[in-house]
Amino acid sequence: MTKLLQMNHHHIHTLRFAGGVCRTARLNVASLALAASPFHFSGGYCSRTCIPSRFKLSTCYATLSAVEKTQESAFDGKQAALLVDELRTNFNTGRTRSYEWRISQLQNIAKMIDEQEKCITEALYQDLSKPELEAFLAEISNTKSSCMLAIKELKNWMAPETVKTSVTTFPSSAQIFSEPLGVVLVISAWNFPFLLSVEPVIGAISAGNAVVLKPSEIAPATSSLLAKLFSEYLDKTTIRVVEGGVPETTALLDQKWDKIFFTGGARVGRIVMSAAAKNLTPVVLELGGKCPALVDSNVNLQVAARRIITGKWACNNGQACIGVDYVITTKDFAPKLIDALKTELKTFFGENPLESKDVSRIVNSFHFKRLESMMKENGVANKIVHGGQTMEDKLKISPTILVDVPEGSSMMQEEIFGPLLPVITVSKIEDGFQVIRSKPKPLAAYLFTDNKELQNQFVQNVSAGGMGINETVLHVTLKDLPFGGVGESGIGAYHGKFSYETFSHKKGVLYRSFDGDSDLRYPPYTPEKKRVLKALLSSDIFGAILAFFGFSNDS
Repeated sequence: MTKLLQMNHHHIHTLRFAGGVCRTARLNVASLALAASPFHFSGGYCSRTCIPSRFKLSTCYATLSAVEKTQESAFDGKQAALLVDELRTNFNTGRTRSYEWRISQLQNIAKMIDEQEKCITEALYQDLSKPELEAFLAEISNTKSSCMLAIKELKNWMAPETVKTSVTTFPSSAQIFSEPLGVVLVISAWNFPFLLSVEPVIGAISAGNAVVLKPSEIAPATSSLLAKLFSEYLDKTTIRVVEGGVPETTALLDQKWDKIFFTGGARVGRIVMSAAAKNLTPVVLELGGKCPALVDSNVNLQVAARRIITGKWACNNGQACIGVDYVITTKDFAPKLIDALKTELKTFFGENPLESKDVSRIVNSFHFKRLESMMKENGVANKIVHGGQTMEDKLKISPTILVDVPEGSSMMQEEIFGPLLPVITVSKIEDGFQVIRSKPKPLAAYLFTDNKELQNQFVQNVSAGGMGINETVLHVTLKDLPFGGVGESGIGAYHGKFSYETFSHKKGVLYRSFDGDSDLRYPPYTPEKKRVLKALLSSDIFGAILAFFGFSNDS
């Protein structure tokens, strides 16, 4: 298991934070990280600066030691088993099932977000250079909105649902009860490290579960902050955070869970599903894929360009599972669309986007080199029509547009997950449907057109986890829409009530009294009983009455 995770969990350990985040001096921390020096944070979080006095930069309440990363108290399989046993014991007391416990934990999450917004923003900046407004809109606001919805609707979600009964159970009543699954594991991703950690936890808590969160070590500042804040704001007897990398993840996956919720790539998703299968543990896999944007010529060109840019480069600089991965348009329209994209990119990010404060950096050196190699592939480098500049010391790649890159290139075979946008041209817009269908089903698909018939064809004939018509990414903000993949882009869905339901078991319950008992269902089985029962099961009440009195309605 460990070797498989190492092969598929691409990351570089540059900094390990084991207890907090820092508030300023971000460039100094970034330069240390980019130098690939293995530093280890332990203790507290800074209220002023990130670099300790031993580096003679300024004073810090956290301690930073220039030592090799060590496992002072390694989290292994034994500790993982003890943790799960502890949480299961506490879950079995019934404390998480009550409305009072659930609502108190949700209220504490809302309080945590309000009180620690600045810390969250700064952790996101440390991990991804995420602009403050983007951090607020994409992560903080969305998470708070999910939490407030759960607080508002929790009583309604928990209420039993009454359903109809049939004549065969008369007199009776029936209800569907939502019950918690038990002890669940949430493994989150690095690209939206706060949102993708806390939102599933909100669903798990709403449903009454005990939960372990494993944040991504590739976003170490956010991971450390989550560990600190969860221990301060939430019930430590039933809600825990486990930090770490491949060994810790492996130890967790080897345990028996009641559900595993994983956000990440398809390769690791297969490992998670394989581990879950050993214990018949249900999974939710929020993966990704190559999300297309099909652009018709019948559009408001400026608006379409701005929304594509927002769904690509203003969305974590392309490092988003629902971000636009590639564009399809007609050969005749492509030059106009590309010119519009260039114009709006200049408006958004200036003449030199590498210096823009509104562009997130690439998460680490591995992913920087992966994206750089995509651009340098044979038959690809000469397809760049805009951008292509890189700044390795700052892990920055400028917004890059390419036209008609080879279908066999890694850029068209793999999820890009970065600021490279290939534009594929077709003779007529309907041909784009086949391009999309030739690839695994994406997590999201987008269409820009005013043609209602084309919109209907797209919705009916293109399979994707979710869709946006004349828009990108915003569909995930609607809590009444399920968010999840299909096929290789994932299993299961969440957001809003769907989060509550994905962490719940729907238990059907039939209520009957001792009155109204009938001999019809009991032996001996006679022809008369058979005739009555057949009539009842066919909802033929008149025939059942006749059969009961020994008559037949065959005439």
